[in-house]
Amino acid sequence: MDFKTAAILGTYISKGYAEDFFKLLVNYHDLSASEAASRLGLHIQTAQDFLDAMASLGILEKIEVYEKKRPYYRYSLNRQHIQMDIDLTKIEEKRSAGDLGRLIREKTNVSVNFVLSRDGKTISLVVVWSGIGRDRKEHRLSLTKSQGIFLYNLPFPNAEFLSIAEVMEKADIGTDLAPEILDIVELLTKHGVIEEN
Repeated sequence: MDFKTAAILGTYISKGYAEDFFKLLVNYHDLSASEAASRLGLHIQTAQDFLDAMASLGILEKIEVYEKKRPYYRYSLNRQHIQMDIDLTKIEEKRSAGDLGRLIREKTNVSVNFVLSRDGKTISLVVVWSGIGRDRKEHRLSLTKSQGIFLYNLPFPNAEFLSIAEVMEKADIGTDLAPEILDIVELLTKHGVIEEN
């Protein structure tokens, strides 16, 4: 199940009336939205939305029927068990090894403050300001330990550019931590704190 599908299921299954809906669906061969709404004391649109959402997920079967030439839908259970299984590896950002070859350094004349940790050997927080006057906004970015060590070793604005891999090696950061390093580089590049060559 992908994250978007799980979010839809989670949204509807967490409703206070969800269990009562499923009790009806288990006990009845099929139901219309108006029948479900009247039995549960809900607005017909609320019942329709719930049933349509469950049908879109394949949990219910939705069949169009006609009564006096007027079409409407009936819903029945498609399955007796509902499982939510989310593969989180599908939502990780895929990056190529070439991303570590990007040349970077701190950008000059940026409204930023790198806050040192107590031991003075890593950066614990980056504070970036954007805008001017009353529109000035402060962005506080907390860092993981590896991100803090990485930024501590980031070349200064007047220094030569280094590749991300070189900065990681200098900071003694393993390649298994590359995704979180690349994430902070992307974020700080977006905020104009890091520049690329």
